[in-house]
Amino acid sequence: MKTKNLITTFAIATIVLIAGCSKDKDSPAPSTGGGGGYVNPTVIPLQTQVQATVNLQSAGGFAILAGSLISNVPTSAVTGNVGLSPSAGSNVTGFGANEIVGIVYTADASGPAGSVPDAVGLTAAKGDLTTAYNDAAGRTSVDMVLLAGNIGGLTLTPGLYKSSGSLEISTGNLTFDARGNSSAVFIIQIASTLNVETNRKVYLQGGALAENIFWQVGTSATLKSTAVFKGNILADQSISVNTGVVIDGRLLARIAAVTLEGSTLTKP
Repeated sequence: MKTKNLITTFAIATIVLIAGCSKDKDSPAPSTGGGGGYVNPTVIPLQTQVQATVNLQSAGGFAILAGSLISNVPTSAVTGNVGLSPSAGSNVTGFGANEIVGIVYTADASGPAGSVPDAVGLTAAKGDLTTAYNDAAGRTSVDMVLLAGNIGGLTLTPGLYKSSGSLEISTGNLTFDARGNSSAVFIIQIASTLNVETNRKVYLQGGALAENIFWQVGTSATLKSTAVFKGNILADQSISVNTGVVIDGRLLARIAAVTLEGSTLTKP
């Protein structure tokens, strides 16, 4: 009788042990990526919900629009209008005579030579920027894709993307693929910072256009030396652009500064 009970107990223990091993084998390994352990998908799932464009309204007429400061370390090349408000025009600094192909608008008459005071127009543009920023930040989708940490190496297809922290392009380059639809819209919601590391690049394919890419940045964005960037940055705070950066897009900072160092910016 004792022998029978011993055999029964051993059999049950063996079954439990096998089941436990099988469970461990089938369970996914813990994630180690950024964003609180979230790991970006290697292949981005296609989204079925189409996003409408973010209407910049009068803010769309600017290559650079900022609140406190627009500074430049020569020599940069900016194609498009530049606007600063509510800070005084004297805070547009460092641009030579031929570095801006466009009009510099200021809130008062203290701006650089050739600038145009337009407090009313700039107030409207800053208001339109805030509206556009809130629109982009408030978008939702049934198939929104979550992102975290480094997004270099990914190919994003049209739709809505969301990060609850910061995003960076630090290892590998980033591609936007419109899949043959030149009207396709990409919206990237970032709760904190956006950082593009040195010599990292953003590529467009499948008909994707820089004018249809919207980076809503909860704090500030930094584009480091010789990076190549596409799209409209709508930052709550500041945007810093380092030496040799090439941008096809807009730099729109609601509250603080836009700073350039020997970089190229073309408004789409």
